[in-house]
Amino acid sequence: MKIEIMSLGPLGTNCYIVYQDNQALVFDPGGEPEKVKTFLSANQLDPKAILLTHGHFDHIGAVDTLRKFYEIDVYIHQAEADWLEDAQKNGSLMFIGETIQTQKPDQLLAPEKMTLGNFQFEIIHTPGHSPGSVTFLFHEQLMMISGDVLFYQGIGRTDLPGGNFEELKQSIKQKIYTLDKDFDIYPGHGPKTSIANEKKANPFIPC
Repeated sequence: MKIEIMSLGPLGTNCYIVYQDNQALVFDPGGEPEKVKTFLSANQLDPKAILLTHGHFDHIGAVDTLRKFYEIDVYIHQAEADWLEDAQKNGSLMFIGETIQTQKPDQLLAPEKMTLGNFQFEIIHTPGHSPGSVTFLFHEQLMMISGDVLFYQGIGRTDLPGGNFEELKQSIKQKIYTLDKDFDIYPGHGPKTSIANEKKANPFIPC
């Protein structure tokens, strides 16, 4: 399995395309859909779904274009099911003074093990940055897509509507730090890191 990282949209959000054989999953397409389409076409990949770690505006900007073009479903946690359609809740009005919104999600995520196409992964609910934040775990590959929960020596903001530092701390300590230390972490912004690195050097949530 391979992973492509693209910095997209108004805040340079990390969009991830996870792929193997000729199938792909698209995570957090924050904008610039043509770049995503170009990569998928160049590699002859058939996307199976768009998966969102959470519903903030900088993670959803290319959702509708890609959903309509590929005729695929969009997944988000049920706690943020209405954020995609609401520019107030997803923060676009507050932060950039523009409306970024999409159609409602097609499917709702809940903590479970899931299979989509050739891909098997686990969804864990990791609230704190936002109430519906989730992390996607690929156990066999020892990799996770964490959204804005945990960054390289950083954590997601908790001063936004729906944010809660205590919830974020518990999500990291109880649901992420308890996993294999060799897990690679692919965050919503910035470079990848690992559980081992963050347990050792994260100044906000020390182990």
